Amino acid sequence: MQRQSDKVLQQTTELNNCVDHIIQTVGRNIVLALPLGLGKANHVANALFLRATEDPDISLHIVTALTLEAPAAGNDLVQRFLQPVIERLYSHYPELLYAVARRQGKLPDNIKVSEFFLNPGSLLGNEVAQQNYLSSNYTHVCRDILDLGANVIAQLVSPNPEDKPLFSLSCNPDLTEELINRAQEKEQTIFKVAQINSQLPYMTGSAEVPCDFFDHIVDTTPDFPLFPTPLAPVALSDYAIATHVTSMIKDGGTLQIGIGSVGDSIAYLLALRHHKPELYQTLLSRLSEHHSQTLRANIPHETSPFAQGLYANTEMLVEGLIFLRQQDILKRKVAPGGQYCHAGFYLGSLNFYQQLRELDSESRNGLDMCPVSFTNHLYGDEHLKREQRRHARYINSGMMVTLTGAVISDAINDYQVVGGVGGQYNFVAQAQELEDGRSIICLHSTRTKNGKTSSNIVWDYPHATIPKHLRDIIVTEYGAADLRGLSDRDVIVQTLNIADSRFQDELMSAAKSAGKLESDYRIPEAFTHNYPDTITEAFEESGLAPNFPHFPLGSDFNQEEMRISVALVAIKQEGASPKQLLPFILSGWRHRKSGRKRYAAELHRMQLDQTRTPKDLFLQLLVIGALQKTESSRPLQFLL
Repeated sequence: MQRQSDKVLQQTTELNNCVDHIIQTVGRNIVLALPLGLGKANHVANALFLRATEDPDISLHIVTALTLEAPAAGNDLVQRFLQPVIERLYSHYPELLYAVARRQGKLPDNIKVSEFFLNPGSLLGNEVAQQNYLSSNYTHVCRDILDLGANVIAQLVSPNPEDKPLFSLSCNPDLTEELINRAQEKEQTIFKVAQINSQLPYMTGSAEVPCDFFDHIVDTTPDFPLFPTPLAPVALSDYAIATHVTSMIKDGGTLQIGIGSVGDSIAYLLALRHHKPELYQTLLSRLSEHHSQTLRANIPHETSPFAQGLYANTEMLVEGLIFLRQQDILKRKVAPGGQYCHAGFYLGSLNFYQQLRELDSESRNGLDMCPVSFTNHLYGDEHLKREQRRHARYINSGMMVTLTGAVISDAINDYQVVGGVGGQYNFVAQAQELEDGRSIICLHSTRTKNGKTSSNIVWDYPHATIPKHLRDIIVTEYGAADLRGLSDRDVIVQTLNIADSRFQDELMSAAKSAGKLESDYRIPEAFTHNYPDTITEAFEESGLAPNFPHFPLGSDFNQEEMRISVALVAIKQEGASPKQLLPFILSGWRHRKSGRKRYAAELHRMQLDQTRTPKDLFLQLLVIGALQKTESSRPLQFLL
C-alpha cells in the first residue's frame, strides 16, 4: 500500500512537470484562465502560484470568476456555528493560494488576479479585488480574456465512467470551448490543462470533449471533494415573492431561475401549484387579499398544473431545476436533441452533486450542459432558439430597484462590487427580444441590518446594472409591477404600489419634487397596507404556514443546524449591540429554564449547554430567545 508521503511526493512531481510544460510552451509571461466557480483546477493553479512566488521573473495573471472560499467565521456566535460546518464540509477542499494571499494582502508583485464575478459580498473592502474587477457580460468574457492575452487554461474534468477516451467539462462548459475556438480564429495559442476529479458528476452531450482536447492531463488521486454551497433558509417573504412569480409562468413555457432562497421558493411553489393546485390558489388569493396586485393585463394568472411541463434555458443549473425534474414539471423537450434543460454551469450543495451523479439515463441525456453563447443570447440558430424558448420567464434577483425601473444588482453606492453583472443583462435583454418572453426581477421590498430597515426601492442610485429602458416586471413580496411600455409617470405609480408602506410617502415625495408625478397624486388605499405583519398573517392566520418549510429543497445541515441557522438570521437582522439584542436576551431569560431543556441539542451544538462566563450566559440567553422567536408551525424540510 502506497504511503501518504509517497503520494504527496508523486503529486508534487506531477504538478511540477505540468508547470515546466506550461513554461516551456508559453514562456514566463503566463495569463491563466480558470473557470468560474467549481471547475477550477486547484492543484494546477496552486503549483503555478508557488512557482511564480519562487521566481520573480515569472509574470502570472490569473483571470477567473467566483473564487470559492470557505465562509469566514465572524463573531463568536457565528464562529460557534460555522467552525464545525467548516471542518465537516471544507477541511479537505484545497484552498486556492492566490485567494488566501489576496485576502491577507500578500499577493507578490509579479502575480495579479482579475475576476469578472466576485464571491458575493466576500470581497467588499478588499482593495486588490475591487481594483482588478472586470465588469463584463458573461457572453463577452471570452473576448475580454483573449484581449488580456490568455495563454493557459486549467480546468477540472470528470473521467468517462465507461473508460471511453472522453472527459466531461461537467460543471463548466460555459466558456471553455468558445474560448479555444476564438483563440484559434485569432491564431492565439492557449495551453490546455485538465485536472481529473471523479467526484465531478459526468455530464454528457455538449459537455463532453475528447481527451486529446487537452495538452496536459494531471491526475491528483485521491480526488478532492467538491466545494458545497449549503442552501439558505427560506423566509415567508420569499414564498410571497414566489407566489406572485409562479402565477406568471405558463404551462408549456420556458424557465430560468437563479441561486438563492427566492429561486428555491419559486421551485417549491411551482411544485405546490402542480401537485396541490387548490392550496396554491388559496395562498394566491390570501396574498391578493392582503397585499397589492398591480395591473397585469398582458399576463393572466396561471394556476393550473403542468400538463405539458416546462423547458429550462439558464446559465446556471440550480438545485431547484433538478427538483422540478423530480416533480415531473421540467419535462418539455425541445428539438432537435430532445433536451428539457440547457445550462452553462452548476454549483450547489453536496446533496445537489449527489443528485446529479444519480440521474437516470433519460434525465442525464436530456440535460445539456453547454456554452453560455447558446443559453444567454439568441445569436446563432436564432430561429431554433425562438421556437424552443416560447413563453420565456427569465427570473433574476436584484438588490435594489429605482422608482423609474432601473435595477441595481452588482455593486453598492460607492461602486464596491458585491458580485458582478454575470449573465443578468443577457437574459433581461433576451426576454425583450423574444416575442412572448418576459424578464422578472425579484427583490425584497426592504432590508434590515443592525436593526435598521431600509427600502430596496429607491428614488435614484449612482449606477445601474439593468437600465430603465429595459424595465419589464418587478416583483416584491407585496405584488408584481408590469412596467413594460409604460411612461415614467406610470412606472412610478406601479412601483410605489409594491413598495413597503413605511417608505411610500418619502418615495412619492421625491417623484413629485422631480416633476415626475403630479403634486396631488395619492397612492390608492388598497396599496397602503404593505407591511411585514400582513405577510405573516397571510400564512399564519390562514393555517397555511405548515405547508412552507424553511428548507424546501433539503439541506447539508443537520436538524439542529437548520434550526440554529434560522435563529441566526433573525439575530443578524436585529443588530449587534446589546441594546439591539435586548428583546432576545429578555425572552431567553424568561424562558431560560424551559429553553435549556427544550433546546438542549441546539445549545450543545453551539457549545452553550454549559455557561462558565458571563459572556457564555449572554450568548446562551440570546440563542434561546432567538430560537423561541423563530419557532413556528413551519417544518424544517420539504413536505410534498
